[in-house]
Amino acid sequence: MKFKWILVVLISLTLANHAFAQPKIIFDTDHGGDADDLGALVMLHNLHSMGECELLAVMSWSSERYVIPAMDAVNRYYGNPDIPMGIRNRDYHHTDWNYNKPLADFLLWELTNDDVPLAVDLYRKILAEQEDKSVTIVTVGPLKNIKDLLMSEPDGFSGLAGKELIEKKVKEFVIMGGRFPEGEWEWNFSGDMPGVTRYVLENLTVPIVFSGFEIGSQIMTGERFNELDPGHPLYIGYKHFSKYAPWMEERYREGRVSDNASYDQTAVLYAVRGGVGKYWDKEEDGYCVADDEGGNHWVESDEPTNHAYLVLKKSPEEMSRIIYSLKLEDTREKTRGHCDHR
Repeated sequence: MKFKWILVVLISLTLANHAFAQPKIIFDTDHGGDADDLGALVMLHNLHSMGECELLAVMSWSSERYVIPAMDAVNRYYGNPDIPMGIRNRDYHHTDWNYNKPLADFLLWELTNDDVPLAVDLYRKILAEQEDKSVTIVTVGPLKNIKDLLMSEPDGFSGLAGKELIEKKVKEFVIMGGRFPEGEWEWNFSGDMPGVTRYVLENLTVPIVFSGFEIGSQIMTGERFNELDPGHPLYIGYKHFSKYAPWMEERYREGRVSDNASYDQTAVLYAVRGGVGKYWDKEEDGYCVADDEGGNHWVESDEPTNHAYLVLKKSPEEMSRIIYSLKLEDTREKTRGHCDHR
């Protein structure tokens, strides 16, 4: 009898550990454009350091000249310099209002764009190394890296083509993009790359959860970053973005960080903590159809699909407080005893 009780306890503990296993996250971002990408990356570092998730890799859709130095600087600031990064292509460019260069100018970094692999190759390497159905891919930018992965051929990392590799290794996609139930245009579904989103959604067969524009546009964060040390990545990035991003002109007050929508942070929050019934509800009775120009609409269906989208449940003010807490939670001292800045 005693043995049976011990066995029951051991089984219960095993099930509990499985139920609360860390999500394994690959983060795909257009870092340097809208400041919410920086906010989402900071959230992931804090959640990673708190043991709530494992950040496997960071992929850059952007090929902006300073994107890898900037993200490397953020990784090092939060004590996670070994998290691998990949970049979409080597066709580098620079835009003055982009906040990557200010981060690279102030913070310590070591890696350039030329020092990291192409995203499609890193995707294949990381996925091949993981257990089946164990990886959550969070995309908060346009989906060209995912299209490249879907179209990839067998190589030295895996004998599977991209589509089959995804089906074998990926548990779920969390996509910040689109407008639900419908919308004419949204940047992450456009990316000035006609047809990319449509191709991805038509070829992914694993579960997809969308956090649409309408979720993050209600949740404002940024103003509290004025209280941070001037050497903090959030202060550096959000202040430059507030002043120089063309669409922030009406909101900007001289010398101050402005509030900004928290689109990408919502995708991170769902990917790590879930929160269905707490933060949001989930609409599952249908599927998302994307057009070639960045628009989309939801088609209702009586048959099960692999698509769902989030519907905000908590008030925007409550969500703002939650997201602030995860961006401002300072986990650095738990991993490192000094401040990395120039």
